Amino acid sequence: MKIAQIAPLTESCPPRLYGGTERIVAYLTDELVRQGHEVTLFASGDSTTLARLVPCCKTALRLNPVAADPLPYHVMLLDEVRRRAHTFDVLHFHIDLLHYPLMHGFAGHGVTTLHGRLDLTDLKPFYRAFPDFPLVSVSDAQRQPMPPVNWAGTVHHGLPRDLLPFSAQPSGGYLAFLGRISAEKRPDLAIEIATAAGLPLKIAAKIDNVDRAYWDAVIGPMIAAHPDVEFIGEIDELQKAAFLGQARALLFPIDWPEPFGLVLIEAMACGTPVVAFPHGSVPEVIEHGVTGFVVRDVAEAVEAIGQLHHLNRAAVRAVFEARFTTARMARDYVRIYRVLSGRCTGATGMVSCAPATTHGIQVAE
Repeated sequence: MKIAQIAPLTESCPPRLYGGTERIVAYLTDELVRQGHEVTLFASGDSTTLARLVPCCKTALRLNPVAADPLPYHVMLLDEVRRRAHTFDVLHFHIDLLHYPLMHGFAGHGVTTLHGRLDLTDLKPFYRAFPDFPLVSVSDAQRQPMPPVNWAGTVHHGLPRDLLPFSAQPSGGYLAFLGRISAEKRPDLAIEIATAAGLPLKIAAKIDNVDRAYWDAVIGPMIAAHPDVEFIGEIDELQKAAFLGQARALLFPIDWPEPFGLVLIEAMACGTPVVAFPHGSVPEVIEHGVTGFVVRDVAEAVEAIGQLHHLNRAAVRAVFEARFTTARMARDYVRIYRVLSGRCTGATGMVSCAPATTHGIQVAE
């Protein structure tokens, strides 16, 4: 198939440091190429890909001090997509909602993966205005706040099988927090949990400007008051392998409707179990008592940490390989692409794709 992947320009594909959406777009794009498809990636010019790259700005916008406003760059991206749209079987958007007015002419072979939270007040009237455009959710939980829309499927994220190596023994002896410093991610609770459990905590996270006040008022002082808590900052993929692989567990005490939680499967790829609060996608991704523990509060988290020795890290890795690889993710998306492009039909013209898997895609009837 001829497939266009349209990525945000905030980060490169894949990102140099933090960045979930662009990372998934990069992994999906390369895997689609490996599976024999002709793929074009619309992304920042510093992206690295096996596909044909159409650069829509010179460098990723977040780390570009000259780029103050992302909107003009994304409008230019959409104009580039519009001019080439007729050359593709499927247009796969990952940029939320800017492209909707443009999509009316090719909505039949366009699909949008929604990577973010959908419980924001302003989104409901927007999606009510565009009820027919095909959408993909990254978890079933992500869908819950939405009005009736045209769901094409749910596809859980995946990682390259060999991206993060399995670590049979957590040589570091610490607990890990990985992501970004924000009130909804609750690094303050991670500090509380580690302190109560009597274990060191390492925090590898970025601090966005919007969260700087939260850092200054809450997290910075907490770290200063706890000598066993170490703040590392943003880390790259190589550092991430060691950071997660050497940890006894990843702490994920979130306080928001997490759409997916890429760090969950990054930890699982290393064999590292997760102790997480049951919000958003967490119960879909973490198998309680197998790949970690889903807990309700700090006390239960501390109790779960005391039970980590009962979990088999090889079993954690095995679940990752069965459920969360890019090969599975790409196959799931191709099934959706074929339905949209009319290629998934039998002699009667009816859809005749293979049944969806339990933990991957759930194709809308």
